[in-house]
Amino acid sequence: MGYDLSGIAWRKSSYSSANGQCVEVADGLPGIVPVRDSKHPAGPSLAFGARAWTSFLAKLKADHPTAF
Repeated sequence: MGYDLSGIAWRKSSYSSANGQCVEVADGLPGIVPVRDSKHPAGPSLAFGARAWTSFLAKLKADHPTAF
């Protein structure tokens, strides 16, 4: 399924470095969390279900508590 992501606000983690090796996410879209590579802002993005994204972040935080 395709989504119109034109005009949305992307953000990077405050933990991101300036070397451009980051992912960006967009907030505020009902039911989905778009993710893209910051090096290729015009390139493709992935759209995760909001619940799947929340579970993914919870697992990352549980496995790597000092990374957050």
